[in-house]
Amino acid sequence: MLDLGISKMALIGAVALIVIGPEKLPRVARTVGTLLGKAQRYVSDVKAEVNRAMDLDELKKMKETVEDAGREVEKSIHSTQSDFEKEWSSATSGLENSEGSDSSASTHSWEPPPPSYKNPGKKWRVKRGATPQWYKQRHGVRRQAQSGAARVARYRPKIK
Repeated sequence: MLDLGISKMALIGAVALIVIGPEKLPRVARTVGTLLGKAQRYVSDVKAEVNRAMDLDELKKMKETVEDAGREVEKSIHSTQSDFEKEWSSATSGLENSEGSDSSASTHSWEPPPPSYKNPGKKWRVKRGATPQWYKQRHGVRRQAQSGAARVARYRPKIK
């Protein structure tokens, strides 16, 4: 890329001052700055788009490998399942013939009923503090929240 140092930038600025003139130089510099900013944004957008495309390609390849692995696992499960079913049927074929009429009784096994709900007996809505109630009563600690009107009525001086 271009190697622009301070000395080269000063030389370009001096030539631009002589060629363009001091009246138009700020406007030209502003225009050049905005154009350079737009060019940088365009280049960064293109880089981001290329990176997204590369990431998308990598994700597609990864998706294909995962799908292939899933298909292989599914095939192995189905083959194992069919082998198991064959072995199970061969192993249970002798049992069905020997049992005879008792097979209907063995299919209906007894299951225990599901556990019923038992109330724990706690008052979980009531907050239990560490300070006992009798201590709060003796020392005048407020135990319950009061409304504003109740507080005013309680502490209003009594007229005799």
